[in-house]
Amino acid sequence: MSQISFYVGIDIANNDFAASIFTQPNGPVQTLTKIPNELSGYEQFSSWLSSHQVHIENSVICLEATGVYGEALTYWLAAKGYKVAVEPPLKVKRAFSDKAHKNDTADSKKIAEYAYRYFDELKLWQPKANIIEQINVLLMTREQLVQQRTALTNTLTTLKKKVVQTPLANSIHEKNIERLTQQIKRIEKELKKLIDKDPDFKNLVKYLDSIPGVGLLLAANFLVATNGFKNKMALNHRKMSAYIGICPYQHTSGTSVYKKPRIPNYGPARLRKLLHLAARSVVTHHEQFFLYYHQKLAQGKDRKLVLNNVANKLLKIMCAIARTQNYFVDNYVHIHSKFA
Repeated sequence: MSQISFYVGIDIANNDFAASIFTQPNGPVQTLTKIPNELSGYEQFSSWLSSHQVHIENSVICLEATGVYGEALTYWLAAKGYKVAVEPPLKVKRAFSDKAHKNDTADSKKIAEYAYRYFDELKLWQPKANIIEQINVLLMTREQLVQQRTALTNTLTTLKKKVVQTPLANSIHEKNIERLTQQIKRIEKELKKLIDKDPDFKNLVKYLDSIPGVGLLLAANFLVATNGFKNKMALNHRKMSAYIGICPYQHTSGTSVYKKPRIPNYGPARLRKLLHLAARSVVTHHEQFFLYYHQKLAQGKDRKLVLNNVANKLLKIMCAIARTQNYFVDNYVHIHSKFA
């Protein structure tokens, strides 16, 4: 990005949004509020930008990631050719003091100033492929259904242990659990059908599925997290580990401050959970991981720490497999070319 003169910040809500144009520190800031969050509002917003000499080639538009509220607007702006950056709300919040006004106008000004101050760190937003969006929605829906089934199963287990039984309640719970199970299976079939439609995704999932502990769900979540492996972050397993939230961070200073390294537990929770489950599976059923796990436990390492290490090892293998487009080879040993 170069030759940027205008930094536009958008504070978006369900029904409308506010926009501010920032040019330089202590310079005038133009603001427009109550813009309808629909097509007519987008056209109004575009005309307002043009009236202030803000065009596609000399501007960048920044807004916070607010889920579906800003989705239609970002798609519209990207289709028109605008440079759009979608930033984490917490990152924007931490860039400013808490002692300030809190309203749509003030927030849009902050986002515009944030775009100016952190311009070199902005990453332009690009719409994901339709198939990736569909896979993500299916995975999200499946996760919700699994949570509902787990809650119903726990309730049914409790009811069946009661002295006084209520057959009707038990029957309703059993039928609901069966119905949810069928819907989950339907989603998994549709998920596989979607992936099989794209030859590249089909091959990538096939390669990932050859890794111990990695199945369709983990591979599909990996596809979504890396945008079909188009995200360059996926080439580096360390960056992926930090993004997922399984990278331990140190907290020390001199000789007086020391805390054990901890994982932040932020990022895509679904992918983090599946990696943890995969780690628990391979330390039970795969010989190499089994030996590593019990060796570290014998050394006095914490069980959770060792499982997190195994999850990182699996992630490293997944990144390597996806990068090289090869099947997993058990007991593979890398030999440097100078020793070959």
